[in-house]
Amino acid sequence: MTARTLAWALAMPALLLVLLGLGLPVLATFATTFTGGEGPLAAYAEFFTSRFRRVVLWRTFEVAAVTTLISLVFGFAAAWVVAKSPARLKSWLIIAAVFPLLTGVVVRSFAWLVILGRGGIVNETLLALGAIAEPLSMLYTQGSVIVAMVYLFVPLMILTLVGVLESIPEDLTDAAASLGARPGAAFRQVVLPMAVPGLIVGSVLVFTGSFTSYATPQLLGGEQQMMMGTFLYQRAMVTFDWTGASTIAAVMVVVTLATVLAMSRLAQRLNPVAS
Repeated sequence: MTARTLAWALAMPALLLVLLGLGLPVLATFATTFTGGEGPLAAYAEFFTSRFRRVVLWRTFEVAAVTTLISLVFGFAAAWVVAKSPARLKSWLIIAAVFPLLTGVVVRSFAWLVILGRGGIVNETLLALGAIAEPLSMLYTQGSVIVAMVYLFVPLMILTLVGVLESIPEDLTDAAASLGARPGAAFRQVVLPMAVPGLIVGSVLVFTGSFTSYATPQLLGGEQQMMMGTFLYQRAMVTFDWTGASTIAAVMVVVTLATVLAMSRLAQRLNPVAS
């Protein structure tokens, strides 16, 4: 038995488990979208001809994209501080970054209800300072969903980038400085290209998590800011429209995969180091 055959034999049980547990349900979901309605593409035609559904899809994509960009900025800055800190302080900073992940998503989303509510911490503080005359309505807006999403996913971005930034030798930036490069130029030409793999992975994790999220948009967005995850739940568990729910799930899968592939290709073109 050759090494290649042995490798395939060892991987086959896990591969079969993935195909049975993940591949077949996804295929069954896609198959459902082609069997209902008046034609094989009737469910998709109904989805994209509905203005409400197009708005929900665009809102979900917009929230996920903005969440990814903000998480990228804050996560990179925090990861840079962690990577350049002394070993003992670095351990505490990593613990602080991971600590929010130990609490459930629903609990963390409920915390933002308390913070952003009309009688919450933010409004009470602004009223005490005299900055506002009456409480602001911050809940059930797109902004509140994005804030909560960023809070949820920044730790993932930090953990993804810390290892990448730690692996960048300081000799490279020192060499760039010795050749006359300013700190900003050294960052753009040395650090940023070498950090691209971590940026890609972190962005993919945050985007897919934001695009498919259910609990946070449901609690902080409500019906006014419905997203694809909450729309899928409504179709499946409230109206029992399984064809419609399958169509929503299929659209989410296709949009997520297309966006992830586009992000990877764009990053590889802009930064050949990552390819």
